[in-house]
Amino acid sequence: MNEKENLILDLSFEFALAIISYCEELELHRKYIISKQLLRSGTSIGANVREAQSPESKADFVHKMKIAAKEANETEYWLSLCNKASSYPNCDHLFPTLTSIQKILSKIISNTKAK
Repeated sequence: MNEKENLILDLSFEFALAIISYCEELELHRKYIISKQLLRSGTSIGANVREAQSPESKADFVHKMKIAAKEANETEYWLSLCNKASSYPNCDHLFPTLTSIQKILSKIISNTKAK
């Protein structure tokens, strides 16, 4: 499958770029610790999705997608903290894409396991 036709690859890559931008904004506000955590988990989603494109087996594919889903959940945690902390820049714009990624990953995992 061509990368341009792979929704989860595209979404997770674009989300990683948005996370990088937001983390740069966090660092301007001297929020270094959360920025590093968020940068790691938020960009790891796409890295694991990308790695899953060359699986050794169906089980390996599911495993990598599950890791991507776990990273998405961790990213949601860090973004929720940022969202609730009054001294942090607004990150509401990141939640819709993250939610879409989480739903797609869940569907991919369940559909692959069912086959």
